[in-house]
Amino acid sequence: MNPVADQLGELGLPEPLSALAARDWDAVVVGAGHNGLTAAAYLARAGQSVLVLERADRVGGACTLERPFAERDFVVSPCAYVVGLLDDLVIDELDLRKRGLRFFTADPNLWVPFEDGTAFGQFLDDQRTQANLDALGVSAGDQKGYWEYERLFDQVRIKLRKGARDTWVGDSPSRDEIEQILGGDREMIDLCFNDSIADVLERYIDDQRLHTALYGQGVIGTWGGPFEPGTASIKLMHYQGDLEGQGPVWGYVEGGMGMVSFAIADAAIEAGASVACGVEVAAIVPGVGVECEDGTVIRARNVVCNTDPKRLLGLLGGEPVDRGFTDRLEAWKMRSPVVKFNAALERLPEWTAAPGETWPAQATIDACGTMDEAQAAFERCAEGEPTVAFAEIYIQTGYDPTVAPDGKHLISVFGQYAPYEIEGSDWDAKRADVAGQFIDLIGRFAPDFGDCVIEHEVLGPPDIESRVGLTGGNIFQGEVTPDQMWQDRLSAKTPVPGLYMSGAATHPAGSVIALNGRNAAEAVLSDLGRETGDGIR
Repeated sequence: MNPVADQLGELGLPEPLSALAARDWDAVVVGAGHNGLTAAAYLARAGQSVLVLERADRVGGACTLERPFAERDFVVSPCAYVVGLLDDLVIDELDLRKRGLRFFTADPNLWVPFEDGTAFGQFLDDQRTQANLDALGVSAGDQKGYWEYERLFDQVRIKLRKGARDTWVGDSPSRDEIEQILGGDREMIDLCFNDSIADVLERYIDDQRLHTALYGQGVIGTWGGPFEPGTASIKLMHYQGDLEGQGPVWGYVEGGMGMVSFAIADAAIEAGASVACGVEVAAIVPGVGVECEDGTVIRARNVVCNTDPKRLLGLLGGEPVDRGFTDRLEAWKMRSPVVKFNAALERLPEWTAAPGETWPAQATIDACGTMDEAQAAFERCAEGEPTVAFAEIYIQTGYDPTVAPDGKHLISVFGQYAPYEIEGSDWDAKRADVAGQFIDLIGRFAPDFGDCVIEHEVLGPPDIESRVGLTGGNIFQGEVTPDQMWQDRLSAKTPVPGLYMSGAATHPAGSVIALNGRNAAEAVLSDLGRETGDGIR
């Protein structure tokens, strides 16, 4: 544990706001999400005076911990559920393990039950995965195709992250540079920029069960169904991690995902940064600093904005800044089909495909129908109708009983598809219906699931927007399809002197990565280095 975790991220003010405003800061960071805290930690370690301002009562943004249920011993991360892309560079440089950060790697990393009582399991041990393919009766040709499919994504990951340069650190390479890194391989290039996840699956595998099991990784958080061009790159984005040196796998954080943000906050504070919660920034004035909601002006040489692009645009207001930049922020796509379902459970559900077993609670579980069902659900969503056809399920208590009362459990579900605006209705009227859709979908594979639920919450896109501050409820601060990735993702350094961005809308991607914040600090220090000759190291 660390002092930030002990307070569940509720840090209050380090001193009165008037005292903070009496100082001239080297940098003010707007927003204490994990990336903003990362930027603050690196800047403070480089000797900069840094103040982080957070409108909420606790740090972490979407990656935090709350107690939303009547029984207060349930501790929930409302929007961020598992870790897989948090970069080792940040973990090591900020000594996050020393600050209490620990992981449990999910095994199976993916488990997908089918309605006939069978299931596909992607285990950490390839031999167990192979045995599962054999038990399912998958043909020799499709087994070969499955392993080649996985190897394709892994080879692209290795080239992009493990080659002469790590393409996620610093500025994005151009498309031409990426094509060179990939050796001009047309299939790899199309994986990055063109293919749908359905294209790639159908190229390698005929077995429809495996299509059902695997398509979800290509639509997570995406305004589109599995047949939409570019969705293969969504899986690729989520396949770029190397958790604990185990490759592109996912795991649970001991204590919940908020412990990532709390560990980073502890590093920032230890390095000398000040973190103030409950202070809303109303305006950014480049060259001056920021103005708070109550009119207090905080002077700073540089401002690092961790909000999403639309909120940044609002904070800039009528400031005469670079028109091309503001045009780009205005055009930034923020659509989201994501709805969250978090629930307190009396007991674990019984899965038809694993009768009497508790180990599915240690997996990440996809409850879904076919690719065609998902595509149809997206099309209904695009017309304004919530249609939950895909649910990725995480059970924190499968590894970590500390976040629930004795013997009870927590389940969090990343669901699709649900629109921001509901045709002919609204979220207050439809929330119970959407909860029922989740219970029914999961109940197709665990018939007693509804009986296990003590209390639940449903967070549609407007709820995520209001509760976390993410415009449109987009958890990635903007769509992560190829037209908004790599050289087309926003850069840490903006064309506005003294203004930088650190949030998930910047390169490399959305998710809990922390390199976005490190890249922002590097950009600030690089600009200062032209004067001082120093840099991030």
